[in-house]
Amino acid sequence: MITRTAYDLDQFVADMTALLGTQPDQSDLFNRAASYLEKLIGNPTAIPEQFRRPVGTGKRANHGSYALYRGEGLFVSAVVWGPGDRVGPHDHQTWGLIGVMDNAIQETRYRRMDDRDKDGFAVLEQDRSVLVKPGDVSLLVPDIDEIHRMDNDSDRATVEIHVYGKDLVDLPRHRYDLATNRVIPFASERFDNC
Repeated sequence: MITRTAYDLDQFVADMTALLGTQPDQSDLFNRAASYLEKLIGNPTAIPEQFRRPVGTGKRANHGSYALYRGEGLFVSAVVWGPGDRVGPHDHQTWGLIGVMDNAIQETRYRRMDDRDKDGFAVLEQDRSVLVKPGDVSLLVPDIDEIHRMDNDSDRATVEIHVYGKDLVDLPRHRYDLATNRVIPFASERFDNC
């Protein structure tokens, strides 16, 4: 008799590492990685409970960002959006996938409409807004379709798994002020568990 184990973080990392080792083109990367991420977020026990709730203290007590895996060309984290938690438009400067495990989140995507020739300035236009539900995976394509805002308007925490081609700590990124068209540089300083 063969005993099957549920798809877990270790298997996801092994599958992603093997995939990245083939140096896939963007289409193959997103197609295969999305299928792996769908399996991971489909397993409710894949991520330990302590990484499935807001941190509960500090300036973002209603939020949680937890590094789960850091490797060459692969970064995986759990992000928890508590009730009413949100973040304005921002980019990632790397390919990425986001999969919702629990609850749902409103994701609004933006397109840059300016010619990018003026530092610190960007004109954004809303492209679409989607309620991302458990089992759904969003793709982040650098310079094409990666600027988004996230809003948890529900009364429950939303748990997501984020997968990137680069570690976000100290990675130069941007926030976008829709009212002033300002581009504000920033970098994530740390995660709540490290």
